[in-house]
Amino acid sequence: MSDSPSGGDTKPGWGGYLETMSAERAESVGHEVSDASRVVLPKNLRTIRDALLPEDVGDFDREFRHLMAEATESLDLGPLTEFSERWSRWAQLSADPVAHRKMLDQVRRLNQGEDVPALSRAEVEARLGL
Repeated sequence: MSDSPSGGDTKPGWGGYLETMSAERAESVGHEVSDASRVVLPKNLRTIRDALLPEDVGDFDREFRHLMAEATESLDLGPLTEFSERWSRWAQLSADPVAHRKMLDQVRRLNQGEDVPALSRAEVEARLGL
């Protein structure tokens, strides 16, 4: 089962996990930095692909090839917008590779029925000062 946006149960943006990346990481993969805590990810597919973790690039490429083959037949490029937005969010989620892989491991463990320590929504909101 894949954990990337093209397969499996894990969805980009799931749970609002990590919506920003560091300015240093963003600049290293060619993203525009609006301030130190918020990065604007472009919809340029090359830039999105370059920001993905190595283990996600194959899924991105396979889905893109499939989508383009369908678009060749249907002459409909609409699905590319959804593809671009979804993978852009996934690249944003994986901006911190250690945290991203930890989150994916926790999701995998939860899906296998393991008891994974987690914070309640109230605890998360309290930590964030909400």
